[in-house]
Amino acid sequence: MGFTTRGTGLLVAATALLGTGWRFGYPELTVLGAAGAVAVGQAVLGAARRPRLVVDRVADPDRVAVGEPARMTLTVRNTGRLRVTSLLAEDRCAGRPVPVPLLRLRPGRDTTLGYDVPTRRRGVLPVGPLRVTRRDPLGLCAATRAYGPATVIRVHPRVHPLVAVPTGAGRSLDGRVDGVPHGSITFDSLREYVVGDELRRVHWRTSARVGELMVRENVDTSLPRIVVLLDNRSTAHPDRVGGVAGSFEAACEAAASLVVAAFRQDLPVVLLLVDPADDRATDPPLDRLAAVTLTGDDPGGVLGATLTGLRGDRPGDTLVFLTGPGGRDDVGRVGALRGAYPSVLVGVLGAAGPTPTAAGPVVLDAVDGAAFAAAWDAVRRW
Repeated sequence: MGFTTRGTGLLVAATALLGTGWRFGYPELTVLGAAGAVAVGQAVLGAARRPRLVVDRVADPDRVAVGEPARMTLTVRNTGRLRVTSLLAEDRCAGRPVPVPLLRLRPGRDTTLGYDVPTRRRGVLPVGPLRVTRRDPLGLCAATRAYGPATVIRVHPRVHPLVAVPTGAGRSLDGRVDGVPHGSITFDSLREYVVGDELRRVHWRTSARVGELMVRENVDTSLPRIVVLLDNRSTAHPDRVGGVAGSFEAACEAAASLVVAAFRQDLPVVLLLVDPADDRATDPPLDRLAAVTLTGDDPGGVLGATLTGLRGDRPGDTLVFLTGPGGRDDVGRVGALRGAYPSVLVGVLGAAGPTPTAAGPVVLDAVDGAAFAAAWDAVRRW
């Protein structure tokens, strides 16, 4: 709560009038000063009364790709017994104000506002909370309060269709990739029985111990496992246009395209970041790609530490390293992992020309995500 310019001026004038009238014995000045003080007091009481509002917001949808439409619908309901007046409301979407009309909202009634959410850039867009400012009729005092929850809209990178998905080195005995949805031979875990499961997959000993049917979940060790390593170092993406690294945005599009292509073909895929300092690894991959940002200039040799971990853990069969023009000098370091990964591919996004390489991994130079998808399908060296 605070005084407006008008309220501050009136408060100063009322104080001066009261002091002057009391000190020099002018009752007229004292009356004027008292009237001003009463007006200020009434303004404070009026602005302090908190209107009873309930705010609901619905994002449709709350996850979109860059350029796709998204809309926020905001509903404000007056749950009090009095009509709310002299209210100014403002919602905030991605840092920009959105005015909300609330003048003379009657008891039990609501007002609804819908507005488009800007989705021109990848990112996590904060929306809300609704900020309501109440002023007294004379405009002397104002109080601003937050109503309703805040939410976020995630703008994912564009996804370009990919046809050729690497099959790695793993093969079934009959020479093809096995796509059995529940796995095949190797035991993985136990889960509760679901209607429709085959009874031959019930693990009777565990079922007798826990008192409910438990089913074996197997995995197919012949399924190729893909590791997508996204280079989020600032040094790898040095060029900026309007504060945005185009090569990094293209790398995010390439990573999203690979992840979606793997999901559509029921292939295991792992998304990793070169610098996982602020990564929320438990979130879905596309949500992580919406939130990922560039980090510092390779503090402490973070790429070396990441590559060492990949060599030791080996979470997949095919390694795809996506970097920018500033990461060309690291192609050889990534290629050294070919002993641990049968297939290693490097994508250099935002490349103005071919990357000079000796004998090493397959390198795809692409100016953007669409060009990477076309080059990926054209190579087919898996």
